[in-house]
Amino acid sequence: FGLQDEKGISCMLVELDFLKCSIGFPFMRAQTKYHLSVLFDTSRLSGENETLLFLVHARSANPEHDSTLHDNTLELSIPLVHEVDTAITGVVSPTSFVYGNSVERSHFVQLDDMECSFQPLNFTFQVINNGPSRLPGSTVNIRIPNRMAGNGADMFHIIDTQVSEGRGNCTWQRNPKPCTVPQDKESIFHTIFAFFTKSGRKVLDCDRPGRACLTISCSLSSQAKEEATSIDVQMLLNTEILQRDSSSVIQFVTRGHVLLDDRAVEVSTGLPEDTSLVFEALHSQEPRGYVVGWIIAISLLVGILLFLLLAVLLWKMGFFRRHYREIIEAEKNRKDSDESWDWVQKSQESLDSVQKIQ
Repeated sequence: FGLQDEKGISCMLVELDFLKCSIGFPFMRAQTKYHLSVLFDTSRLSGENETLLFLVHARSANPEHDSTLHDNTLELSIPLVHEVDTAITGVVSPTSFVYGNSVERSHFVQLDDMECSFQPLNFTFQVINNGPSRLPGSTVNIRIPNRMAGNGADMFHIIDTQVSEGRGNCTWQRNPKPCTVPQDKESIFHTIFAFFTKSGRKVLDCDRPGRACLTISCSLSSQAKEEATSIDVQMLLNTEILQRDSSSVIQFVTRGHVLLDDRAVEVSTGLPEDTSLVFEALHSQEPRGYVVGWIIAISLLVGILLFLLLAVLLWKMGFFRRHYREIIEAEKNRKDSDESWDWVQKSQESLDSVQKIQ
């Protein structure tokens, strides 16, 4: 402690939480003021208390009237602000899966009275308090992209959430219709076109504007220094909605962020207060049975149309209107002429031979 005017003031520590100061030597004159300043070392505070409460009481050896005793006591309440360094990590299982009509339904999960095939996903987030003080409380927000399009159906259905040792609870907006099968009225030609153009990668990220996301908010209780709290989330993904998309790979980016209690302040040392988990849905790239049949039928139809088109073009060019009968008769007459000429020549040669012999 320090004294502005040390003359006539002496202090002694009676107990660990009791400081006694004597003011006046040997007495205080009327209208006299003494200023005291006391400096406390808070480095040994455990952080268990919410506030520091100081009780100051002035007492005189002389008698004092009861009506003036109300200002002899002073209470000083100082709320504690906890300095903490939080970090969050996470894992997702599985990190990728294959969906499509060629994948057996046994690889997926079916709920009672629901025709949809669901892919199970497990998320585990861990919030760590690296100190130096106790963390009074925190909130973890988990955001998951929940729709392929802004006006589409919700894809995820949360089964359960658990906080380790019951040190918190999570809330979210439940999906009233987890098994939604899109009833698109697209033509078979659009379906075939979508199959042949099924390529590329689509990224669904809640940080991108206009993306509809499912938010899970978990309230955690206090954490001591170097203590970690885990959050487990079990959910199902409706694969029926994925099959209506034209991408061969759909990438989901899930983000988690820690918000501190108002009684705590972040003293960052480089550890992240947010994390992102990525998992991928891979299409099997095999068409449905009726799509294969239509592809064969359309291929045959296109082949016949091309053959007819080629025949019409040849007919227009006159290929089928040539005078084959005239050509055949002319060829026959030519051959007859050649044969007659050969007979005349042979007769002349025979006559010449007879004359030479005579």
